[in-house]
Parts: sequence; structure tokens; C-alpha cells
Amino acid sequence: MINLRESILSLFDADRITIYIVNGANKEIVSRFKTGEEPNEIRVPLNNKSLSGYCATSGRMVNIVNAYDNNELKQINTELTFDKSWDEKTGYKTRQVLVAPIKFNKYLLGVIQLINKVSDKHFTLEDQKSVTEIAKVLGIAFYNHQRLKQQTKKTKFDYLITNNIINRKDLEQAMVLARKTKSSVENVLMNDYQVTKEDIGKSLSMFYNTRFIPYDERMVIPGQLLKGLRPTYLKNNLFVPVAKSDSKIVIAMENPNYLPGQDAIKGLILGKDFEFCVSLREDIIKMIDHFFDVKRSSIMGESGGSIEEILGQLDNGEEEGDDELEGFTEEDGAIVQLVNKMIVDAYNRGASDIHIEPRMGKADAVIRFRIDGLCQVYQTIPYTYKAAMSSRIKIMSALDIAERRLPQDGKIQFKKYAPLDIELRVATIPTTGGNEDVVMRILTAGEPLSLDKMGMNERDYKEFLAMIQKPYGIVLVVGPTGSGKTTTLHSALHYINKPETKIWTAEDPVEITQEGLRQVQMLPRIGLNFASAMRSFLRADPDVIMVGEMRDEETVSTGIEASLTGHLVFSTLHTNSAPETITRLLDMGMDPFNFSDALLGILAQRLVRTLCKDCKEAYHPSEEEFDSLVRTYDGDFDSLKISYNNDLNLYKPKGCQRCQNTGYRGRTALVEILVGTNEMQSMIQNKARMDEIRVQAIANGMRTLMQDGVRKVFLGQTDLMQVRKVCM
Repeated sequence: MINLRESILSLFDADRITIYIVNGANKEIVSRFKTGEEPNEIRVPLNNKSLSGYCATSGRMVNIVNAYDNNELKQINTELTFDKSWDEKTGYKTRQVLVAPIKFNKYLLGVIQLINKVSDKHFTLEDQKSVTEIAKVLGIAFYNHQRLKQQTKKTKFDYLITNNIINRKDLEQAMVLARKTKSSVENVLMNDYQVTKEDIGKSLSMFYNTRFIPYDERMVIPGQLLKGLRPTYLKNNLFVPVAKSDSKIVIAMENPNYLPGQDAIKGLILGKDFEFCVSLREDIIKMIDHFFDVKRSSIMGESGGSIEEILGQLDNGEEEGDDELEGFTEEDGAIVQLVNKMIVDAYNRGASDIHIEPRMGKADAVIRFRIDGLCQVYQTIPYTYKAAMSSRIKIMSALDIAERRLPQDGKIQFKKYAPLDIELRVATIPTTGGNEDVVMRILTAGEPLSLDKMGMNERDYKEFLAMIQKPYGIVLVVGPTGSGKTTTLHSALHYINKPETKIWTAEDPVEITQEGLRQVQMLPRIGLNFASAMRSFLRADPDVIMVGEMRDEETVSTGIEASLTGHLVFSTLHTNSAPETITRLLDMGMDPFNFSDALLGILAQRLVRTLCKDCKEAYHPSEEEFDSLVRTYDGDFDSLKISYNNDLNLYKPKGCQRCQNTGYRGRTALVEILVGTNEMQSMIQNKARMDEIRVQAIANGMRTLMQDGVRKVFLGQTDLMQVRKVCM
């Protein structure tokens, strides 16, 4: 083609030529031969939005007189456009375009594209016949080339070459570089040739005819399969057991077809059926490090130890026919280390809760972590030790280890047991089969989030700042458990925390500490509850009072009374929306006149999962999807100043290593703020229905939780599925 380039251009009296080949894996066509300086490689999606993409998708020839004439393009296909960006960058002006599909036996193999008649006329019918003949010859050549590749010896990377993700020259260079750097070829392809792990996995899976298992930080540690195995041995032989699926033991190997390796595994691990899967060398090492966690520090207890040593100690006490071990015997140290390690791992992974769930009969107990609002399996523990684990946690939280019939609540100051300054709120709950579940909430001390980083819209941010800077009144933050209410209140307190302001807080528990606040921990067993604490605060010269939760009529009444006597009161409530909060408090017997005078505003909120910033994928929504979002918004959509056009992009999850291939990382708040305006005060005094209050709040400028969610969908922070999970 290089030698014939000038002849072909002369034949058509054309200025430029580009020949594309199909990349079926990525649903695109890729330039393999082209003239012109910019760019080095062109990748075009298989859709109707470009001339070459339309030709490839439809299999039809396209002959354009003026690429800049939208009317001419729309007559061919309504979606068809011309991307002017390359012309603008290079100063080259595209005018006439002739594009023809390259086929063999009705199979699309590529596209040939000619640009600009030198004589500045359109491409003729004779040109169309000639380009069709050339396309036929190219089709035969492409077919023969692919068949020749298939006849050559199969390699691990055939999928990548066949689908034009890399070429053979790239592979040869990658192999040379891998030898020089003593790395794997797969690692070089990912780091230096931008091949995705997903494509590498497909190629290995097809070659070995087995599953590809990538490393994932959320992988469940297969505790019982690791007993007796050493990480150094596994790393030297590049295999590791990863799971037990049905009756099969799943093994990740660099080479699943290596028979001596398979025999060695069968001799080491007890089991009849094995599934040998393929994985990357680097991923296998990460799995081994993750499963065995060989960090030896005082965090793991006095004796230290890695996970395999802990499990080995547990194994020493387990004999066939044993029932549950009630309390502690020779496995004392192992249980202590296991509980400490579990808590440290949960903290390091950013978990909010730890769930220990014994199963019925002799099934293994399961430990799950809640991360970003979703539970993920962390580890399984032999059933014989489920009672020992709950007993150890009860000892740490000063609970009655003999009482297993009633729920109990307690707290753990973890710095007593390891050099990690966190507090855990513990709840034990008896479940069927004589079991006892344990749930631990991790309460981490830290700086409060700045209000301007909460993602509020401009109106909500201004209104909330105005509320919290008033000299007196009551501000409520409402929502279900785990919706970030306490975080929001502490952000508000941080904003107004000045040397001239005296702030008292009553909390259960004190999750966030701030210099300058006088924070009081509730102790219901001795009568120190929210209501009594608030009455005490009123005698302690407060400017601002924060009450962790208004659980009963007495607390609410005292809060309203405090706000009417010249104090600013903050609190939380478990209600679903801002308008509902008003009707709930009136139903509790609050005086409507006092309540309406005291109320400054109500902020309702939810936490929604956000798309991973490193891998979220932009796409152009269809008009139907856009209209669906407008209907979901159910309000003054024009206020968002968003309209449907070709430049509109939304985002969807993709998945990468940083987000553990979920596509989501972190959470953000959706908020709605009801302001205590004169009209709202009048409605409260008249005990208006919730629907009427909602209509008035919206008329006053309130944006509902769902509306704030749709706004954040258009901002690219989340997607509609996540918003619908938390909003009605």
C-alpha cells in the first residue's frame, strides 16, 4: 500500500487516503494505513455519528460533496455529523469524502476513505466503481491475512492481535522489554501499550479455555483452604487457592495447563474436584499478600502473627466431632489476634460496620464489612469458633459473656488492645439456632467535613448558612440511620465554632470531636439522657446547643423551649423528608404556635454512591433517557439550565482497580432544605397536611431529594440508579 499510495491518489485525483480495519472487541474501526501528518492513529466507533463509522455500520458507500453541509449529511442519516475538530487543529479543510466498505463474503473487514478531489469537484460514479474494485481486492487480502494468522501457532495473545488491540510487532517489542525488566509480558502490555486488564484476561481465558480471575481487594479470604500453606511457597510456584465453589476448589495459576503444578496442588490441598483458573503473575502475588497479610506488628496482639499462623492455631483446637468451643482454652491467643486483625482490616478498608454472622448447624460463620453503604464478605470462620469470637468481643466491650438470650449494647475503646485510636459501638443480638450475631459500628475521630464541600446547590448553601448563623431558633437535620446527619451537624458547628460562642453538645456516642465544643457523652444507665443533658445545658450559659437525637416528646419540648429563650438549637430526627418532619412533630403533641416560632429550617438528606472519578465513562444519552430524567425531576427543570443537544454527556460506571471494579467510590449527600418562612409558620399554626406543606416548601424554593439527585446525575457525580435506591 505504501508503494501504491501515489498511484491510488492519482487515479482518484484525491488528496488523502485512509484504510481502516475492524476491531470487533472494542466495536470500532482503527486506521492501519493513512496519509497526512495528524493524527498518528484514528479510532472511530461503529455508529452512525461519523462518515466512516456509518459506512462500517450500514455497509453502504458514502459520497459527500461538502462535509460541512449538515443538510447533505442529514439526508443520508439523521445522526450523521462531521467532526471539525481535527480540521481546526491542523488547518486542513475537508470537503469531499468518498467512503466504501471492505468486505469478504458479506463479512465487514474494514473501510477505505478518500478525501478531497484535487480539482475541487465531487467524486464521480467512475470513482465509486473504482473504489469498489479496490475494496474487493483489500477484502480478499484482509481475509487471507487473518486466515494465515489463525494457521500459525496459537499464543496467549492471539485475541489481542486478531482484534487489532496490538500488532505482532508490538508483541515482539513487549517480549523483549519484559526480558530486560524481568517483568511479565502482560504487565508490559498494560503499562506500556495501554492494553486493559480486561482484554488481557479475555486473551488468556480463550487460550487456556478457563476462567480469568483478576485481583480484587474485596476478595473473600478462603481461610480454611490456606491452612498449612506458606506464602513463600505459593509465590515461588505462582498459584493460590481463592475459593470453594460448590464442591470444587478454585485455584488461580499463572499457567493452568502445567500438569506438575496441578499434581503438586492436589497433594497439598485436600479436595476431590479442582477448577484451575488463569491469573496474572502480579495479581497472584497480590492475592497471596492479601490472603496472608504478613505484617507483623503489635496491632495484631502481643504475640503478633500472620493470618496463616492464626488459622493454624485455630486448626490445632479443632477435631472431628467437636461441638462449639464455649469460651477460651488453648486457642485464646489466636481468637484475640483474629478479632484485632478483623477490626484493623475493617478500619483500613474504610468500613463503617463489621457484621459477624454465625450460620445454622456446622456451616462456617461469615464476617462482612459495610463499605460505602454496601455489605461485602470479608472472611469465613470455622463454626467451632463462633461462640469464642462473640465472647472475646463481649469481654472487650464489658458485656455479660454468660448472657446469650438477650440483646446487649456496649462500646470498645480499641486503643486498649492495639495502637489504633478508634471506638466501636457493639450490639449483640440472639438469632435462631442458639447463635448470636455481633454488629460493630466503627466511630473514627476526625475533622468535620467543610460545609462548602457537601455539594449543596447555591440556594441550599446560602439558606443553610443563614439558618445556622441566627441568634436563636431550632434547626433540624433529618433522615434514616446512616445518612450522615451527625456529620452535617458537626460541619455546621465547625462553621460557627468561634471563641466568643459557647457550644454544648449531647451525643450518643461522641463520634467527632472538635476543639472548642463542650461535648457530653450520654449514659442512660445512670439517667444521663438527651432531655436531662439539655436541661443542664440551659443552666450552663449556652449560646448553641446540639442534641444528638430527639427521641421523645420531652426532648423535643425542651429543645423548642430552649430555642424560644434565646438559644440556637441543632438536632436530628428519623424522618423521611423535610415536610414530613413538621407533621411528625405536631403529631407528637408539639404546640404549633411555639414550634412555628422556633423553627428556622429543616434539612433532609441521604447518602448516594458516587461514580469513580478515575474510570467513569462519558456517553451521550438518547432523547428518551433525557425525557425520563426530566419526568423524574418532576419540577421546574428549566431552573437547571440544561437542554438536550449533541454536547450533552452523562456518565456511567465502568470499574477499575481503585474502585474494586464496582464503578463507584465514595458517597455524596442529597439534600432538601425547608425554610421556616412566614407562609410556612402560618401553615404550621393551622396544622396543614404534609402535601400542602410540601407544595409551599417548593414554592419557597425547596429542591426535593430526588431533584437534587437528578441535578447530580447531570453533574456527572452519580447515576439515576443510585439516586432511585435512596429516594422515593
